Amino acid sequence: MDGRGIAILGLALCLILCGAGSAFGLYKAGSAAAGVLSEDSKKFSKVLVLALLPATQGIYGFVYSVIKLGTVPEAGAAGNLGWIVFASALALGVTGMLSAIFQGKAAASCIYAVGKNDAGSGRYILFPAMIEFYAILALVLGIML
Repeated sequence: MDGRGIAILGLALCLILCGAGSAFGLYKAGSAAAGVLSEDSKKFSKVLVLALLPATQGIYGFVYSVIKLGTVPEAGAAGNLGWIVFASALALGVTGMLSAIFQGKAAASCIYAVGKNDAGSGRYILFPAMIEFYAILALVLGIML
């Protein structure tokens, strides 16, 4: 496999891993939101942001892959640049997947907390947002490489 194939494989893995992590995180947060809303539909706006937070890692994987398509080497090129793109894409892919999964779990817990006491709903967003920070770091570093 030449440098182009290696780079494209890395970008595809990044997109797949970030998207899969977001899908799982959204499943966890969405399930919690549905449970809370089934008891009190007036809390919709308070749980919506929490339920959507894990989607951002999928967006990061997509944006990164589109940006880095311009750095994919020509067909038949040596593998060095391809491996650099592959490694940075894999780093974002794994970080994005794991942070989305754990962010979904944290968001689900915060959504349950809103269900019990919606007075602190603005503060609850901090907990899953702290997990988001690491996905942003991986995105920024990947773009810089």
